[in-house]
Amino acid sequence: MTTATKPSAAELLKDSSRRLRGTIGPELAAGGTHVSNAANSLLKFHGSYEQYDRDTATDLKQRGLEKQYGFMVRVRMPGGRLTAAQYLALDALAGSHGDATLRLTTRQAIQFHGIVKGNLKPAIAAINATLLTTQAACGDVVRNVTTSPAPRRDAPHARLQADAELLSTGLLPRSRAYHEIFLDEAPGAAAGEEAEPLYGATYLPRKFKIGLALPQDNTIDALSNDLALIAIWQGGGLRGYNVAIGGGMGMTHNRPDTYPRLASLIGSVGADDLRAVAEAVVRVQRDHGGRVDRKQARLKYLVDQKGLPWMRAAIGEALGRPLADPLPMPALQVPDLLGWHAQGDGTWWLGVPVPAGRIADVGRVRLRTALREAVRRYGIDPVLTPQQDLLLSNIAARYRGAVTRLLRAHGVTLAGQLTPLARWTLACVALPTCGQALTEAERVRAPLVADIEAVLRRHGLARERISLRITGCPNGCARSYGGDIGLVGRVPGAYAVFVGGDFEGTRLSYKLLERVPQERVAAVLEPLLAAFAQGRLRGEGFGDFCHRLGLAAALLLVEGVQASAA
Repeated sequence: MTTATKPSAAELLKDSSRRLRGTIGPELAAGGTHVSNAANSLLKFHGSYEQYDRDTATDLKQRGLEKQYGFMVRVRMPGGRLTAAQYLALDALAGSHGDATLRLTTRQAIQFHGIVKGNLKPAIAAINATLLTTQAACGDVVRNVTTSPAPRRDAPHARLQADAELLSTGLLPRSRAYHEIFLDEAPGAAAGEEAEPLYGATYLPRKFKIGLALPQDNTIDALSNDLALIAIWQGGGLRGYNVAIGGGMGMTHNRPDTYPRLASLIGSVGADDLRAVAEAVVRVQRDHGGRVDRKQARLKYLVDQKGLPWMRAAIGEALGRPLADPLPMPALQVPDLLGWHAQGDGTWWLGVPVPAGRIADVGRVRLRTALREAVRRYGIDPVLTPQQDLLLSNIAARYRGAVTRLLRAHGVTLAGQLTPLARWTLACVALPTCGQALTEAERVRAPLVADIEAVLRRHGLARERISLRITGCPNGCARSYGGDIGLVGRVPGAYAVFVGGDFEGTRLSYKLLERVPQERVAAVLEPLLAAFAQGRLRGEGFGDFCHRLGLAAALLLVEGVQASAA
């Protein structure tokens, strides 16, 4: 645990950045392949990270050559909603400026990878031309606001989407830096000194995530957010939102004072007080969150340091009135949105699985081409899910057969062809582009799923609904500390194995083993899965079984496997 008292270097940079301008503009104009560390840190607030190809870095260094630099660009889109025209424009941009792929994130956003420095500004300008933005998609601000992706034509889903858009727009920074740097807006008289009434001169201590859910649709894993807002409907009307604070999936290996946490329920607000309470929570984090050690700067640490009574009082003071008590709420559920579903207005959506969220043409599976053609021919409006899949919405009933045939003709795997494990597996990007990755995630998703599925078949569990989350580092971008099984990159080729969470997103997993080689993961899990097949209770999921079993008993089951591996 740090004993430092001075603000971190990141805080000093933000304070001196002239409201997030820094030297980004001149550095982009100067040409070359990459930017300074300071400019890269500020670029995050504008939706981009500098990256390099880690696969080729060592060889290039040995040959005295520069790394293969590129930029990731993330698009902010509340609730993951896109029009057909927007999707087609982004798809074209992936081909002209990126690496010919689109990456769907677990926060309902699209990422481009491999954008060279000279194309960064034109790419962001092109995104804005579609009436989307990359502003505040990264950085120490409120990021993309998530909500149920289900395009049901009913009042609850319409309200959730409207409120997600309200928060997304209302919580943007006020600085005009983004517009000057990327959209050629002329600097105003206050350039570099604009008032930031919500964020202040140094913005937030760390990133801040907000999710809106319904009890019957927790596909966003609401409690993994800094601020979770759960809509409570009663008698056909919205009674209010339950408010939970302090969620966050990231941690740091060998730092026991860092940890994943689920948000704690602290109260409720009326339906029309949503933006006010969100701003109140943000202000409390702004004024009291840690600014010395960035590894302890998320809201979850403030919640644990101050306690829930203090947090509730502080939020009430910032809001101008006390929070009401939490509203009665049914248990959270996670519905399956893949396959064909009626929207409720005569149209349909088709949920299309996108393995690891990567929309690409690979071999005989022409997923990117198929989606482009379906959207173009039938005017489909895509919606991104927090499970990294795509919902093709607003499909006229007469086109259902044609859409299905088009996808199959391009080799696309549809929901009915998936095993449950493949359906419910998430994986972060990891290598070769993510600078935080300790090992693989996206690129080993398929072999890991195949290995575990072989175990499931041996024990009669092939159709069992089990969630698997894989991340290449401990930051938890694929929510690897929740769900049934979590694999967290520990060292190259090996993972910490977590079990015991629940499918519905209301309980964290516990760490079973620290460093398991990729090729041993399925073998380590097999004794637990065999015991689950034999001793589960009626209706009990795998994560629930491991939770009931407990760490000590679970370790006894896997000890023999570990010993034989040694």
